[in-house]
Amino acid sequence: MSIVLHIFPSSPRTFKVLSVAKYLNLAVDIKVVDLTKNEHRESDYFALNPNMRVPTLQDGDFILWESNAILQYLALKVPEAGLLPLDERGRIDVTRWQFWDLAHWDPACGSIISENLVKPFVMKSGEPDPAVIAKATGFFHRTAAVLDGQLSKRRFVTGDRLTLADFSLAAPLNYARVAGLPLESYGAIRRWYRTMSAMPAWEATMAANIPRALIAEPV
Repeated sequence: MSIVLHIFPSSPRTFKVLSVAKYLNLAVDIKVVDLTKNEHRESDYFALNPNMRVPTLQDGDFILWESNAILQYLALKVPEAGLLPLDERGRIDVTRWQFWDLAHWDPACGSIISENLVKPFVMKSGEPDPAVIAKATGFFHRTAAVLDGQLSKRRFVTGDRLTLADFSLAAPLNYARVAGLPLESYGAIRRWYRTMSAMPAWEATMAANIPRALIAEPV
């Protein structure tokens, strides 16, 4: 039985999972959960993920939610690919940046993307709130400075090798221009994202899951 991924295609959290699966050449079955139709609130999906969020992984009778946890599960299917290092310190370093993503980077990017893109154009639930955007922009600059400093000395987030940390952190930047993420001052982030977005697995995942109207020019 192959792995089943329950996803909303244009979600950055979905994107990171799909792009890792593509990079690892894993066979996965896709089930779309249409957030615009509130399918994430239906009882069948609630039974899989009581948070009513996407993505969710099903592997036989094993159910896993939280995108960064799903990334680790997928990486362990193909350990020789090196996306989750086998040495203790390397693995913890990747996990550290995935935790940082959840605590800092994802909320900073997500709030701006939600206000400028998701709310008005995807969910059609209202206009952007300038106060929310202003607060999120300040948070974004604080977190972007940390990431840019890390990348200024390294090709990828944890060093010279691609890892899950890169997939976790780069996914929101697919919407950098269209959602107005203020990246102008962060040359290391922009250089790193260009490297990520040029990977065949990344390009294929974007082509298959993100509407062309939402795909931004390279940052």
